[in-house]
Amino acid sequence: MWLTACVPTPESPKILVALVADGRERTFEYESPVTVGEFLRDAEIEKGELDRVSPPDFTQIADGMKVTVVRVREENECEQNEIPYRQRTVLNEALSAGEELLGQAGQNGMEQVCYRVSIEDGVRRDPVEINRVTLIAPQDEVIYVGPTGQLDPVPITGTLAYISNNNAWVMRGSSTAKRPITTTSDLDKRVFSLSANGRQLLFTRNANDDRENFLNELWLVNDTTNDSEPVQLVPEDVLYADWIPGQENSISYSTGESRAEPPGWRAFNDLWMMRIDPQSGESLNINEVLEPSQGGLYGWWGTVYEWSPNGQALAWVQAESLGLVNLENGELEPLLQFPLFNTRADWSWRANVSWSPDGSRILTTVHGAPVGSEPPEFSPVFNVAATDTEGSFQADIVTNAGIWASPQYSPMFTRPGSEFPSGYLTYLQARDIANSINDKAEYDLIVADRDGSNKRKIFPPEGQPGLTAPQELAWSPDARQIAVIYQGNLWVVDIDGIAYQLTLDGGASKPVWAS
Repeated sequence: MWLTACVPTPESPKILVALVADGRERTFEYESPVTVGEFLRDAEIEKGELDRVSPPDFTQIADGMKVTVVRVREENECEQNEIPYRQRTVLNEALSAGEELLGQAGQNGMEQVCYRVSIEDGVRRDPVEINRVTLIAPQDEVIYVGPTGQLDPVPITGTLAYISNNNAWVMRGSSTAKRPITTTSDLDKRVFSLSANGRQLLFTRNANDDRENFLNELWLVNDTTNDSEPVQLVPEDVLYADWIPGQENSISYSTGESRAEPPGWRAFNDLWMMRIDPQSGESLNINEVLEPSQGGLYGWWGTVYEWSPNGQALAWVQAESLGLVNLENGELEPLLQFPLFNTRADWSWRANVSWSPDGSRILTTVHGAPVGSEPPEFSPVFNVAATDTEGSFQADIVTNAGIWASPQYSPMFTRPGSEFPSGYLTYLQARDIANSINDKAEYDLIVADRDGSNKRKIFPPEGQPGLTAPQELAWSPDARQIAVIYQGNLWVVDIDGIAYQLTLDGGASKPVWAS
């Protein structure tokens, strides 16, 4: 017989786990390990989407462990705050030295700021900003101050107009006779055009309008020689407008629409001709020359138009070509094709067009072929070129001038001792050809004969910063001076290189010059 002793089975060690949740602490006893996730299910703890558990669900419980469940919820809160207006001082040459004038009252704006607030076990945490929207933009307080400097008087041939701090100004006879044509500080610089006699000024201005998809309004000053009040014309949302040479009180224009995405508009690439009543601004008749179209590659930027001096021909420019508008059938007839230039940005380059005084040739800038292995659309080469109205030739007058060369034919003149008319051309020459597109690129002002020969730099002087571009050059009616913008001010430069500063306020742009 065998005798067997009874040996008691050893007890398994107990696993004690504390649970902290919902404002109380409890202790649970387990005989074998489980995961924290299983432990919480046994304890009938339901977790919210944002609740935090420590340690994580996949962790195995151990004796003495504390499992914590933090209840988390989120709330969104919004508040409206005032945006203080800023004070801005603007030099105004219509005032005496040191004189001050309130140009625009300041108004605070309003913004809505929204926050996300986390509430953890009933405790509110610091809010986190999630959105900020301007409801009402603040309006700067503008104080006009008369400049304390003084400039020597400079004789002015014809009428020289320009924009200064978003107002239209004119000079006639002398630079000391400059005076503002508008005082509303709302010109948008899209359109700024003098009639051939210098008496009528066409411009676009922003409007205090709450309409969506609204760009601007077209306005007219009928007589720049007196205090004529501007009148509003019929067209709105205008991207281009100009006087039609040889047709009294007649304009052409093209339109578009405002867009939220860059560049802020979409061009229709249309074209209209309209005769106006200069006193009332009413339309006397209107003719659609070009129906809205895509406008070629990058057509959203818009088609550029330029009338010949006699008003018999109209040039057009798009992203990779230019030509003439057939005014009878509304067709675009190409003259020059050039490689598309990819700006790698939200803007599109357009060449300028300058007609010869007799209307037989067109001077422009063309995008050139690559100089290395770069794709054609990224070539840094831009040449000054000329063609005739038949497209029978293209001549590169200046190679590697830069993207903002802006070549311009001068008016014709007769040299002393000669009975034959002569003329010049002017253009901007980039100092660094490889980077002529850069917004800090510097250019020199060059004058040459009409075929590009005998070129010479006339401005700025050696050792001085260059001209910044893009900008528009304007010849005086006697072909003796060129108006440019240099360091924010209006200058005129003699063809012999003598330069005169005409303004002091640092806000000049868009010079135009007429008889």
